[in-house]
Amino acid sequence: MRNFKNYSITEDLLKDRVILVTGAGQGMGRVAALTYATYGATVILHGRKVDKLECVYDEIETLGKAQAAIHPLDFEKSTEKDFAIMAQAITQQLGRLDGILHNAAFLFGVSPLEIQTLEQWQAMMQVNLLAPFALTRACLPLLKCSSDACVIMTSDTHGHNPTAYWGGFAVAKAGVEALVKIQAEEWEIMPNLRINTVIPGPVNTPQRAKTHPGEVKHSLTQPEDLMSTYLYLMGPDSIGINGQTIFCQGDE
Repeated sequence: MRNFKNYSITEDLLKDRVILVTGAGQGMGRVAALTYATYGATVILHGRKVDKLECVYDEIETLGKAQAAIHPLDFEKSTEKDFAIMAQAITQQLGRLDGILHNAAFLFGVSPLEIQTLEQWQAMMQVNLLAPFALTRACLPLLKCSSDACVIMTSDTHGHNPTAYWGGFAVAKAGVEALVKIQAEEWEIMPNLRINTVIPGPVNTPQRAKTHPGEVKHSLTQPEDLMSTYLYLMGPDSIGINGQTIFCQGDE
C-alpha cells in the first residue's frame, strides 16, 4: 500500500482518543506525537530521556491541546514487569488506550556481520522487536476495551529488503513485519483491533543522520511530510486495514 498524501483530515479526527507514542522525544516520534495531539488525541509520550519528553510535553501545552502524559522507560533494559507497570499506569491515569505507535528504534551503526557482537544484536532485538511485542501484549486488555484500536509498527527499507551491513537491525525489522502479519491474523476475530506496518523511507531524523552522516539534510523528506499516512492509519477511516505494510515513499 502506498502513502495517503491526498487524505482529507478533519480537525477532530482523533478526538477523545488516547495514543501511546514510543520514541517520542525526537525525530519522527516527536512529530507524530505533536500531530496526534493537534488532531485531538491525548498523547502518552514514551522515551528514554525525560528532558526530551518534557520538551515535547511543553510543545503540546503551547498548542493548547489535551494534556499529555510522560512515561520514560529504557527499552534496552526493560523487563516484562516494566511493561506491565507501564500498562497499569496508563489504566490508572487515563483509563483507556486507543492506539500505539511503535516508533522507538536503536542501531549501533552500519557494519559487516563479522564485527557485530552478540551484545549488539541482543540490544537491537530488544529495542526494535521484543519491546514492541511485549508492550503491545501488556496493553492488550486496554486495547480490547476500545471500540476502535490501532497499533502501528515501524519497519525499515533494510528490514523489508535486507542488504549488506545492516545486520541485526535489518533482522529485527524483518521480524517486526512477520510479527504484524501474525498478530493481524489472530485479531481477525476482533474487528475493533488492527495492526499495520509503516516504512517511512529516507527521512531527516537523528537516526538517519547517524547512518548517513554525509547527506544533505534539506534534500530529504521531512517527518511532517509523512503525517497524513500516520493520521490515516491511527484514525477511524482505516478500519478494515489490517496486517498491511505501508510504504510512505513507495516500495524502494
